[in-house]
Amino acid sequence: MATRDDNRDLGFGSVVSEESRRRLLNRDGTFNVTRDGLPFWSSLSLYHWLLGLSWPGFLGLAGAAYLTINALFAVLYLLCGPMALRGPAAAPIEGAFFQAFFFSIETFATIGYGNIYPVGLLANLLMTVESFCGLASVALTTGIIFARFSRPTAKIIFSRTAIVAPYRGSRAFEFRIVNQRTSQIIELECKVFLSRIERRDGTPFRNYYALPLERTRVSFFPLAWTIVHPIDRTSPLFAATRESLLREDAEFLVMLTGFDDTFSTNVHTRSSYKVDEIEWGAKFADLFNHDDPRGLLSIDIGRLHRTDPAPLPEPEAVPS
Repeated sequence: MATRDDNRDLGFGSVVSEESRRRLLNRDGTFNVTRDGLPFWSSLSLYHWLLGLSWPGFLGLAGAAYLTINALFAVLYLLCGPMALRGPAAAPIEGAFFQAFFFSIETFATIGYGNIYPVGLLANLLMTVESFCGLASVALTTGIIFARFSRPTAKIIFSRTAIVAPYRGSRAFEFRIVNQRTSQIIELECKVFLSRIERRDGTPFRNYYALPLERTRVSFFPLAWTIVHPIDRTSPLFAATRESLLREDAEFLVMLTGFDDTFSTNVHTRSSYKVDEIEWGAKFADLFNHDDPRGLLSIDIGRLHRTDPAPLPEPEAVPS
């Protein structure tokens, strides 16, 4: 039976390990740990936050900032006086604010149609400041967009549930993954850890076990990979049941590392499974399309999460 290693807390630390009752690692790979005590501006990393923001969120934020900045400059133009902006009388814009707002957009984006122009020193100084802000904003936004496109990340889809399945006359803990992107990942390595609450001298503590896998690495990852931990007599799961793992607040932590052939760099991702995300007595449905008319080896990713019932042998039947 596996033994406890006092130094193997995976970096969470003893306090988090012993006091946290929430999952340590979310399904999307984020940690359930917060850091307090730092001033707001010291803890804020706007650049990293913008890189990690979703594309809809980033584009929505950029659009809102664009409209807000131009509305602010429109108000400042109005404060310069009623004659600060002039234009041809042939095509007037309804309302002084909208006239100032659209002039601000033309200045900010360096469009310059010429149908509205500033009059007076104050308005021209404001136009100069806005043109500089526009150039700086375009440069910064372009850099962030380029960084978001060029940042290598792994888009691995994990099966929604893990399973405890029949395996070579015994049982195994399994889940499967597939590459969401068409990019090639090679030398993909997987590590799985079991975290659960145990007792030592009557005191509860969180213990961590590295689960031996059927294979820890694949050289090529063009299709899907079912990751298997055989449950034999040396496994910390040998005598475990769903009820015992629930009492122990068990969590399976998964870490993947591979080499992205497109970006020529290492990429990584992580996830976890709680006990209520594990099916007992199941097997994964077949992913492969066996009648592809093109004669190609292909899989149906829509079947990634499908499982079928499969009876489990009793733990006592597992050979030593």
